[in-house]
Amino acid sequence: MTTSTLPIDYIEFTSPELEKTQAFFAEAFGWSFVEYGPDYRDIRDAGTGGGIERGQARAPLIVLKTDDLEAAFKHVKEAGAEITKDIFEFPGGRRFQFREPGGAEMAVWTES
Repeated sequence: MTTSTLPIDYIEFTSPELEKTQAFFAEAFGWSFVEYGPDYRDIRDAGTGGGIERGQARAPLIVLKTDDLEAAFKHVKEAGAEITKDIFEFPGGRRFQFREPGGAEMAVWTES
């Protein structure tokens, strides 16, 4: 893979109080949601894709999109990232997560 631009496609939040976070985002920002089970909400009407996952609060996860996940994985690793989650499948696609040298955790995904 040659160096190419991978666009920011999704921002994922975590919250131990999923319902309260969802209600806040709806009230404060006018966002709507699609519920995917008891532990995940897909954010709509926010200008970019996003989600809220039930879990321990952490910094938002920035998710980039690619058409070639394996090449992106190799390129990110060779550029010096620490892989924190190997490639895995989820409904609608596959992704991996990594920590860049400065410490921010990010992810790259592709559609199924």
